[in-house]
This record gives sequence, structure tokens and C-alpha cells, in this order.
Amino acid sequence: MINRTLIRLKVVQMMYAYYMDEGKSTINAEKELQKSMDKSYNLYFFSLLLIGAITDYARRRMEEREEINRAAHIKDKLNYRFVDNRFVKVLQSNETLRRYVEENKLTWNDEAAYLKSLYEKVIASDFYKEYMNKDEVTFEDDKALWRTIYKNIISKDEDYDEVLEEKSLYWNDDRIVVDTFVLKTIKRMTEDGGCDQPMEPDYKDEEDREYAIGLFRSAIKHGEEYRDMIAANVKNWEFQRLAYMDIVIMQTAIAEFLNFSNIPTSVTINEYVEIAKWYSTPRSASYVNGVLDTIAKNIKKDTLTL
Repeated sequence: MINRTLIRLKVVQMMYAYYMDEGKSTINAEKELQKSMDKSYNLYFFSLLLIGAITDYARRRMEEREEINRAAHIKDKLNYRFVDNRFVKVLQSNETLRRYVEENKLTWNDEAAYLKSLYEKVIASDFYKEYMNKDEVTFEDDKALWRTIYKNIISKDEDYDEVLEEKSLYWNDDRIVVDTFVLKTIKRMTEDGGCDQPMEPDYKDEEDREYAIGLFRSAIKHGEEYRDMIAANVKNWEFQRLAYMDIVIMQTAIAEFLNFSNIPTSVTINEYVEIAKWYSTPRSASYVNGVLDTIAKNIKKDTLTL
């Protein structure tokens, strides 16, 4: 789940924090990097837990409505299709999800106001009304409803950003990547898969885990050398005027060029240009792209002449 796109972002963020805090040790910075990535994995489960939390909230609303109707001798039959969604039942029975949530004490119980707001957005949507009005629904319909809710309501909900910001300083930057894995998890689940269906692992493999620490250590250890390479490829006055984040982004990219040669340079450049678009100045992306392209070509040329 913690893929290389997210790892690059985390390393750049921690590099920037490391240089801003002159008293920070590399050991503590590495611990912060690991904590930041662990928090990303927390967000994946917290987001999946939200699906069940909305359903449980809806069920309580339905039960309250039933009580009101009984007291008023109203015999209207309520439609429980949404709260009896079979996909949600499969998700809530998942042992990996249940165990992780319990061990990490994740809960939506203290967010009743937000759950109410989100539920009301769901029931006001056209796709909810279409789902509720179907003659019959299959498990695939149940699952498709939640993919649509997550993609069109939850992932775009600005109030969700505020909730996450209060829960963890790390989470807002992780949402885009985490949301894609939540949607993949929903799509992959089956009705007959039972409670043992796999969730996304924290890392794809041990190589990705080592890549994260290796990239950070190299970018720090050889930082002065990498900055010299940046300065050599820009005019001196331009280097002095570069946004500090641009320097950190390029420094990290050079660490990847030189230490992870199995990654195509075009992939590395594109990934760090995207980070520049989101986290630096309006002109940074094109500038970072040009400088990194030149440095990558020089590295290749030097390698060929050895």
C-alpha cells in the first residue's frame, strides 16, 4: 500500500523538516520517516472503517425512525437495503481489518456530526436513490454503490480533510494515494471470500521498505555532493534564488538516480516533477524538470565513459 510514489513524497517531506531543524539527528529523522509511513497505513484502515461507520450510523437512524413510527402507530415499511448492504457486511467481518483497528485503536465513534453530514450527502445523491429504487440488487450492485460513494463523495469531501487534519498531521498529504488503494480493495472483495480476504500489505515487498530508508540515508549522507551537482547545472545566482523545497526535491531525485539505477530516469524525473507541482512554487515543476533532465544525461554520459 505504501508505494514508491508515497515513499518519495515522505522522504522529501522529512528531508525538508530535517534541514529546517538543525538540531535533528539523522536517527531521529529516520524514526520520523518510519512513523510517517506507518501513519499512512493507519489511514488506509481508517478509511475502510468509515464505510462501516456510515452504515452503522444509518442503521441507528432507521431504528430511531421505526420507534417513532411505532409510537405514532404509523405502519410505513422502511427500506433497509442500504444498511443491509452485503459488501459492507463482508468488509466488517474481515479479520485483518478488525484486528488492525483493534490493535491501533482506530474509531469513528467520536465523529457523530461528521457521519451525519456524510450520510446526508449520500442519501441526497442520485446514485443512492437509483440503488434504493431497484427491484433487486446483487452483491456487485452493493459493492458498486460503495465504490461510487467513496469516489464521488468521500474522496472529494473537504470536511473529510478537516477531520483528518485533527486526527493526524500526516494524513492529508496521503489521501490521494490511500484513496486509490481503498477503491482497489473495494473492487477486489468477493461475497464468497469470507472474513479472510487479504487487505493491502503495508509494503509491496521488503525491497520497497529498504528503498525508503536507503533513499533517505543517501540523500542526507551525500547531500553536499548532490547540491554541488545542482549548482553546476544552474547559474550561481539562480541557485541562490531557488526555492529551498526545489533544492530538496532535486537532491532526493539525484540520490535516486545514483543509488537505484534499476528505476528508469524518466520515471524518477516525472515523480519528482509531480512533487514540485504540489509542494513548491508555480514555476518549480518546469525548472526541476529541466535541471534533473540535464543531470540525468550527465550521469549517463559519465557512466558510459568509465
